[in-house]
Amino acid sequence: MTNAISSNTKRKVKYPESTHWSEINWRKVERKVYKLQKRIYKATQEGNHRTAKSLQKTLLNSWSAKALAVKKVTQENRGKKTAGVDGIKQLTPSQRLKLVNELKLKSKSKPVKRVWIPKPNKDEKRPLGIPTIEERARQALVKMALEPEWESKFEPNSFGFRPAKSTHDACGMVFSALSKSEEKWVLDADISGCFDNIDHQYLLDKVNATPKIRRQIKAWLKSGAIDFYGIKDNKGFSPTSKGTPQGGIISPLLANIALHGLETDLKEWLWSEKKYRKKYYNICTNSMHSLSQQQTKATLTVVRYADDFVVIHEDKDIIEECQEVIQKFLTPIGLTLREDKTSIKSSREGFDFLGFNFKQYKTGLYRSNKLSNGKPTGYTTLIKPSRKAIKEHYGRLAEIIDHCKSAPQEVLIKRLNPIIKGWANYYRFANSKETFGKLDHLLFWKLRKWARRRHPQKPRGWVDNKYFHTMDTNKDRKWEFSDNNTTLHAHSDTKIERHIRVKGHASIYDGNEAYWAKRVKHHPTIRPRVLKLMSRQKGVCPYCHNPFRIDDKWEIDHIVPTYKGGKDYYNNLQLLHLDCHDKKTRIDMKEETCRENKVQR
Repeated sequence: MTNAISSNTKRKVKYPESTHWSEINWRKVERKVYKLQKRIYKATQEGNHRTAKSLQKTLLNSWSAKALAVKKVTQENRGKKTAGVDGIKQLTPSQRLKLVNELKLKSKSKPVKRVWIPKPNKDEKRPLGIPTIEERARQALVKMALEPEWESKFEPNSFGFRPAKSTHDACGMVFSALSKSEEKWVLDADISGCFDNIDHQYLLDKVNATPKIRRQIKAWLKSGAIDFYGIKDNKGFSPTSKGTPQGGIISPLLANIALHGLETDLKEWLWSEKKYRKKYYNICTNSMHSLSQQQTKATLTVVRYADDFVVIHEDKDIIEECQEVIQKFLTPIGLTLREDKTSIKSSREGFDFLGFNFKQYKTGLYRSNKLSNGKPTGYTTLIKPSRKAIKEHYGRLAEIIDHCKSAPQEVLIKRLNPIIKGWANYYRFANSKETFGKLDHLLFWKLRKWARRRHPQKPRGWVDNKYFHTMDTNKDRKWEFSDNNTTLHAHSDTKIERHIRVKGHASIYDGNEAYWAKRVKHHPTIRPRVLKLMSRQKGVCPYCHNPFRIDDKWEIDHIVPTYKGGKDYYNNLQLLHLDCHDKKTRIDMKEETCRENKVQR
């Protein structure tokens, strides 16, 4: 088969239709798409919107972008085998390639398949709209074009459904707002039916996309839904006059666009309408001064993760009035605050956010938070797993153990391990050591009861010795639940770490490879080996002990050179600055030359 792109020509050549799906160079495809997205991001950031729209059009027509969109939908996404109204669950490689060649934006869309799924631990159900595979691929393509533009516009404290940002970044921002302050008041708010009630006209006007993209988004919003309660139980078509379907690839981005501006609106209100003025004493001038506009806005912290957000300020009256300002902001969008999940609490009373509990605990002066002037507050801020999250997690483990009464020990361990590891990894960045220990203690007694139920006629000591084994005394626990093949992963086996929050306006599309290489596990323009070394070194060059910066060049170095017998393994590799690598190579060569001269003598 001939090469898809000739190396002797400079003109742009598309992949031929006969190219096999397995022969596509996905690293090259990802690099092409990422370079276009980076240019869209920078053009929007510089205010050159005409160039940004032109680049978006280029990306929508790009074969590489279409191929990547189809790959994400059919091979990578978690719901890749979920069928829409057409009943198609998956595509063969030839069908994927055909879809790539035929994929383009339209002014019409097939309706979504609406399935009602229960909410966790509630009797309520939420509608899940599932588009067809073709529509999902089209949505992924449009998302590739729109996301870089809006990443340059989104507020720094918006973390939900954004690339390379997580719930831990949102929690880190909340912790920063509480750690260097006295008592603060928190508005913990939740929007009622965010995805289901967004006004279509408001959203289309705010997206402000090209006519082609606007028509396609409007078609998705107005496509309607068909309710499915069973395999052949079709309840008919129902039109959609508001909201974005949950289950669509582009729906989270559209929801973020609709809620964009909440933080800016609240801070502008604080300065202009409320005119909040706090006096502070200036030592240099020996007089009282008022906070500047920037300082006044900084006293209010807004952290949003999708439709769940908190507003933090030291004045309770400000927080109470913020609730009214937020409702005015949400009214044109067609949204309202959910009263049963919206509350005002003190930071010393504690509040829950994203499964974590934030609270200022009274402590000694040597461990307390300190204000900006160095004065201790007598309180320290801690983040712990919320009681609700702990109860739900243990209930899930207990339910699995109860359902595996007659199952072999190996089967039980294999069912418990993924749940324990996933939960512990999520909470490993908080003050979770005590919580992990308590959960392991409860789990021990639950497993001990499970084991003794299986052998009611045997002595208890015999049962314990069969299922439990003694560990080293230097561990936090002295037991392990294991057989000859598998061992139960306890919560306390997960190491507690500190999460470094992402920088405010940093984006995966800003081109700062040195910064993102130590934070992400996959980057289109960085080799996986470099990502692993950068993460292991925490972004620091081990030779000069200086961090890698945005314009730095780096190279992979063998700690023990290959001519001395060094192997090409990760434990013998390190990432160095380009000049540091040259210095180390010169020293190694000089030492080798001296050694050879001594041997000759």
